[in-house]
Amino acid sequence: MNGLLQQLQFLRPGWTDLVEIAIVFLLIYRILLLIRETRAMQMLLGVLLLAGLYLMAVILEFSLIRGLLQALFQYGAIAALVVFQPELRAALARLGQTRLVRLLGQSREARMIDRLVEGVERLSRQGVGAIVAVQRETGLKEYARTGRVIEAALSADLLGTIFAPQSPLHDGAVIVVGDSIRAAGAILPLTQNPVSDRSLGTRHRAAIGLSEETDAVVVVVSEETSRVSVAHRGRIEVGVGGERLREMLERWLPEPEGLRAAPVFGGSG
Repeated sequence: MNGLLQQLQFLRPGWTDLVEIAIVFLLIYRILLLIRETRAMQMLLGVLLLAGLYLMAVILEFSLIRGLLQALFQYGAIAALVVFQPELRAALARLGQTRLVRLLGQSREARMIDRLVEGVERLSRQGVGAIVAVQRETGLKEYARTGRVIEAALSADLLGTIFAPQSPLHDGAVIVVGDSIRAAGAILPLTQNPVSDRSLGTRHRAAIGLSEETDAVVVVVSEETSRVSVAHRGRIEVGVGGERLREMLERWLPEPEGLRAAPVFGGSG
């Protein structure tokens, strides 16, 4: 009886075991996030299928199939490193962009906020209308598809070019993910709720509409008044200055989950 209890001792994990389990779980979860919607995910599914086939061959004692799969597993890892080298490089780069790693240096959010605030202030001074949606946790891929894919680093100059009155992308929205512009000329959903401020136009209604459906932060520059507005969680603040805009972005973008317990907006000024 004592021998049986000793054999089952591993079923009583200590705190170090729980920490190890949590770390492994987080690593696996992070890897799955990195490879989703890539060829690597298809490869992972294929490997799982081969592993199941190998297990079946061992159980049923299919020696030929087992030998072939053993040889495949032996050299397949090296082949996979060569074939999926671009995906692995991109995954490692994204891993280096996590919040934990970004604490060691200047964050991408900080650089993005500086460029976005500079671009918005420049557009406001020039009286150029604009709408910029910054992705947080909820993906904006379906809205980006309605515009033109750009995949360029965010900069004040690029925002000025996109929203220039003669630009064909002037009337649409810019989608920002991380510190990059993913799409321009995107079409956003208009809010169906009544807007009390009659001075708010189509861009403002689109900003509110997107903020009702996602957790994105949407910045609007009015073409008529040059005022800057920010929409989030279905509410909009009008007449936002540069420092106030920076304060909002710094509060929400690094840790979006913290917003749930925070007050949203003041008045519509």
